[in-house]
Amino acid sequence: MLKPEERKAFNEAFWGEFRLLMRRYNSSNKRGINWLNYPTDVKHLYLRLHCDNLGCALRMDFQFKDAAVREVVWEQMEELKAVLEQEMGTDGIWTRNLSAPEGFIFDRIEWVNPELNYYQKDHWPAIHSYLKDRLLAFDRFYQEFKEVLILLVD
Repeated sequence: MLKPEERKAFNEAFWGEFRLLMRRYNSSNKRGINWLNYPTDVKHLYLRLHCDNLGCALRMDFQFKDAAVREVVWEQMEELKAVLEQEMGTDGIWTRNLSAPEGFIFDRIEWVNPELNYYQKDHWPAIHSYLKDRLLAFDRFYQEFKEVLILLVD
């Protein structure tokens, strides 16, 4: 286990390298973007990057407080599933009704590579490549269909 100050330095090094890599890429709408804090433009819809000793993942979390809104957005995503997974180049893991430690319920779509270990520095280039490819693919999909989700929630 890493000490807190070691973990902080480790995280800063990993995500700093990733930020530098992603600086070369614009969103598919030709705008600059903060890839580590992807702007979904939909309140309570989050795109998250996750890495640990069990792999790395790109996660799309639906954390709408209103269960009916969460249901409608999920149904819309299911209608777009074939398009999304074709763009991503792989099937996602679609999970309903997850429980967060804070006590709220949410849904998630994620793309995971369980063969990579964040704590092995020789895996970092492969993790960066995996996350970059997933982010760019997701962005191509999302820029085309985000207005549909925005209209559902507004």
